[in-house]
Amino acid sequence: MNTMPRSATSMSAMRERLRRGVERIPVGRQLGRIVSYNGLVIEAIGPQARLGELCLIESDQRPTQTITAEVVGFRRERTLLMPYARVAGISTNSLIRASGHPMSVPVGSALLGRVIDAFGRPLDGHGPIAAETAYPPYREPINPMLRAPIDRVLDTGVRTVDTLLTLGVGQRMGVLAGSGVGKSTLLGMFARGVTADVTVLALIGERGREVGDFIVHALGVDGLKRSVVVAATADEPALVRTHAAYAAHAIAEFFRDRGLSVLLIVDSMTRFAMAQREIGLAVGEPPTFRGYTPSVFAKLPTLLERCGPLRDGGAITGVYSVLVEGDDMNEPVTDHMRAILDGHIVLDRDLAARGHHPAIDVLNSASRLMHHLVDDAGWALAATARERMAIYEASRDLIEMGAHQRGVNAALDAAIDGKPALDHVLRQAPQAISTRAEARRMLAEALRDASA
Repeated sequence: MNTMPRSATSMSAMRERLRRGVERIPVGRQLGRIVSYNGLVIEAIGPQARLGELCLIESDQRPTQTITAEVVGFRRERTLLMPYARVAGISTNSLIRASGHPMSVPVGSALLGRVIDAFGRPLDGHGPIAAETAYPPYREPINPMLRAPIDRVLDTGVRTVDTLLTLGVGQRMGVLAGSGVGKSTLLGMFARGVTADVTVLALIGERGREVGDFIVHALGVDGLKRSVVVAATADEPALVRTHAAYAAHAIAEFFRDRGLSVLLIVDSMTRFAMAQREIGLAVGEPPTFRGYTPSVFAKLPTLLERCGPLRDGGAITGVYSVLVEGDDMNEPVTDHMRAILDGHIVLDRDLAARGHHPAIDVLNSASRLMHHLVDDAGWALAATARERMAIYEASRDLIEMGAHQRGVNAALDAAIDGKPALDHVLRQAPQAISTRAEARRMLAEALRDASA
């Protein structure tokens, strides 16, 4: 029999609740102070924060104004932070306060038709955006068994792609090009011509002028209505530029999770890699080939693997542009991207110089899923076109020197005779979007006329 007085029992229970409450109170330092700043990274003693957590830096001149920074690493028991904005008004007297949470991306259907920055804030001057929820910029990898097979053709409106480099819904395709070869124009054709429910466009490290030009001329009014544009220009800090790429993927995942087909265009992954290189070098990573740090090549596959179709509905089709440095197709970012993607479209400078647009080098481009997507007739049509283009390119020097003799090689004669008609099919004005059936018919007629 319990003889303890009732008041003593309640006091014991109260002490136990207080003890448990005290145990849950964090005892770590929530404040820190700046030790050094080297132009990119702020080194601080404290606060106790996790990797990726946001911190607020108070200006010692205006305590009400704060600068948001993210914890990017640790060194000798010191916290390394990178600011999201230009740093001004801080000193070693400035306090750093841990927020207790990482960065999140506001998402919702209200984003459609809007131009936003890396944090979901409007850039178009059309008022605030009402977010439905928030998505994390960094998500766990998708279980491979939850991915659906890529078995549906994606119509792009670009004749060369639809007939010779057929894409599927959920495929990841790269557009590899040097500067000034027509990369942005081709991406604009994809944005207008691809049959998708939503288009998410990330402009990473672009010049400020190019952002407006792309929206007005390449995307257009009708394209913008079903699009979300995330822009982080070249003058933004490196952390903002990388975050814009992650934010675009999070927005695409929001629409994908609602069962929609999403086209995600990122321009460009080279500038994303350059921004990540800045971050890696600033926190002390060793440089490898051409100065790129190991984290660059670790983050590329984790980012790109977020695309694809899911078995429970919804798909993200990724088109990633790669700005090829020095037109070297074997430079590290280009080579790594080519190994990760499900295909690549190479733009050739010589074709662009001859006025052939889009300047797609078909023989050096590939869609790894095309043979799963097209029927036997479509595959045979593409194989015939590629064969004739290869025969002509192999004898181009001979033809241009006038050393070719008709009747010696019937296959070469057919390739020469059919080149004007084939070039006519593969040339396409930026505004001239074609259906896949129309493109296939035009290619078949060009090959048939050459054979006759």
